[in-house]
Amino acid sequence: MATPKKPFDTDFIRDLAHLIAETDLSEIEVAQGDLKIRVARSVQVIAPVTVAGPAAHAPVAAAPIAAPAAAAAPAAAGETDWSKHPGVVKSPMVGTAYRSPSPGAASFIEVGSVVREGQTLLIVEAMKTMNQIPAPKSGTVTAILFDDASPVEYGEPLVVVE
Repeated sequence: MATPKKPFDTDFIRDLAHLIAETDLSEIEVAQGDLKIRVARSVQVIAPVTVAGPAAHAPVAAAPIAAPAAAAAPAAAGETDWSKHPGVVKSPMVGTAYRSPSPGAASFIEVGSVVREGQTLLIVEAMKTMNQIPAPKSGTVTAILFDDASPVEYGEPLVVVE
């Protein structure tokens, strides 16, 4: 008796699952002939942490979002929606953002740094590839909105250049 043929390639499905995990996609569907494969993932939304007053002295690991909020406060007091700011530099991909080229090295930029168009502002590591994120225009860095070595999402505001 012959062994029944697999209706689909499990390696292909695993590749699709890895693609979803490494990108900002929530689902993907592929069709070939009568065969249709749909792979989806659930998306977990995490509310931002706000730290005020004496709690600002808490360890960085306990409140990883507190540092960018504190650094941004002098630049634009009260402004909370960075995504609409005309000088915002957004993450072009999902990955891990780094402020320096290697551990222990000086940061590419600091708040107040004057940058020129095309200058590297930060690095986003995605799929084990280091991607340099350039300044879209010349200007002054007025806010850094991420912690070093922190995960970032596609379209997430990272830096403000005015």
